[in-house]
Amino acid sequence: MTWAPKEVLADFATVARLAGVSLTQGDIRLEELPAPHTPPARLPAGHMAVYVFSFGADVLKVGKVGPKSQARYTSQHYNPGSSQSTLAASMIADAEWLGLGETERAGIGSWIRSNVDRVNVLIPAPHGIPVLTLLESFLQCRLRPRYEGFRSQRG
Repeated sequence: MTWAPKEVLADFATVARLAGVSLTQGDIRLEELPAPHTPPARLPAGHMAVYVFSFGADVLKVGKVGPKSQARYTSQHYNPGSSQSTLAASMIADAEWLGLGETERAGIGSWIRSNVDRVNVLIPAPHGIPVLTLLESFLQCRLRPRYEGFRSQRG
C-alpha cells in the first residue's frame, strides 16, 4: 500500500471541521489489512465504514457501508455475482491490466484476499450518513480509485 491512511485521515479531520462536523480523536478507527488479508467477519455494532482496496500503488475501490450493510462490508466485493458494482467484477473486466489469467479470474475472491490490501475506516453511526458520505467523497477525490462509477465517468 503506497497511500498513507493516517496522514489522509488527518486531512479529512480538517475537511470535517470545515463542514461543521465535530470529530474527536477516538471517533475514527483505522483498520489496516495488508495482503494477504482476511475480510472482516462483521461490521462492528453501532458503526458505519468506508473501505479502500489497493493493489500496489493503485487504489482500486473506495466504498461505504451504513450500519446495516453487513454483506457489503464483509463479502460482496470478493464475489463478482453477489451484487452490482463489486471489486471482483471490476477486476475480472480489467483482467488484462491486472495480468489475471483464467485461473485467477475463476478464483478472484481468493486472489483479492491474497494480493489486495484493504483499509477500513470505522465511524460511530450516530455521526450520520452525511459524515460517512463526506469521508467517502473525500477519499475518492484524494485517492482517485481505478474502479469508481461507470467506466465512462472515470478520469
